Amino acid sequence: MFRRRESVPFSFVAEADRFRSNVTPPPRERASVSQLAGRSLVGLTVVAGLVGSLILGLPALSPVQSPSHAEQTEASDGR
Repeated sequence: MFRRRESVPFSFVAEADRFRSNVTPPPRERASVSQLAGRSLVGLTVVAGLVGSLILGLPALSPVQSPSHAEQTEASDGR
């Protein structure tokens, strides 16, 4: 029913799966107001750049309107 583990020559390898550290990491420092403001300004700048490029780029991506056929050149007047 219960299987024995194979013996391992190094005891720390055998005990590594159940080892738990008793040292807790220090708590994270909270960001200051200036750091939060800087991060939000960087984010707003990136978003504004993307929106601006989209606004300026959409007219270039729209299909070109072909000139109406009412305009004829002098060569097509049949002279």
